Amino acid sequence: MKNDNSTIRLMLAYLCISKEAEASLLRKVEILDRFGLSDSEIATVCGYSTKSVHNARHLRKKGIRGKASKS
Repeated sequence: MKNDNSTIRLMLAYLCISKEAEASLLRKVEILDRFGLSDSEIATVCGYSTKSVHNARHLRKKGIRGKASKS
């Protein structure tokens, strides 16, 4: 059952960014972060390495896109 849930999560994630084909990795990570996906799941969906997703997530948190959260 866990495998089915994982597959469904990845399919939904793919659908969420399917219209964002030209979007940057930062934008895709921003969208998919809302679903609590791991770096490796986002990498699978977006076709990037896990390290690239990790770096994009780190840049987002530092506010490189100009939307830094001040927590």
